[in-house]
Amino acid sequence: MDQVTLLQVMPADAPGDVRLRSDDQEVIRRELLWIGVRFGRWHAAHRLPADADDAAITRAYRCHIDHVRAESGYRAVEIARLPQGPDGPAPAGHGPSPAGPDQPFCEDCSGEHLHEEDLVRFVVAGSACFFLHVSGAVHAVLCTAGDLLSVPGRTAHWFDAGADPRYTAVRFRQDAGGGGTRSLPNGLAARFPGFDALAASR
Repeated sequence: MDQVTLLQVMPADAPGDVRLRSDDQEVIRRELLWIGVRFGRWHAAHRLPADADDAAITRAYRCHIDHVRAESGYRAVEIARLPQGPDGPAPAGHGPSPAGPDQPFCEDCSGEHLHEEDLVRFVVAGSACFFLHVSGAVHAVLCTAGDLLSVPGRTAHWFDAGADPRYTAVRFRQDAGGGGTRSLPNGLAARFPGFDALAASR
């Protein structure tokens, strides 16, 4: 069965207490806006084959990518895939690859952490879950193909694509040199249901 987007909200100190669970896109958009997070949907200019390469993805979403860059000033854009290819993520034709091995992306960090700059992802294919820790609650956003998520910098979060990840995304960076990442070694992520549990409960 195809995945659909899901939002599940839980208190940070009570992972088993589900305060909100919805797959209604308008509910998801509204609830995330309350915490300063933007959620939207994109549509490709033309149908993409399952094996579309990075150039084809960039062409299909060119007008959306250009709009986001112009609106928010992101200097670097690249295509990220899990499982990752042998050469790592590839630039999407809008500047250099933004991060070196000492500047991990959200997708590289399974524990709670934060970035100095915004976290902006458009999911091209597959699915993954972004866990946003804001105002004493954890907002688990299970994103699927077509979803755009824009999270303000310095928002504590973690990422999970499951034991068998299938995830392709366009990711945007403000700093082509890579922004700072700070780990929060509090063990919070381990206390919450992960991607596989959330996906299986649908």
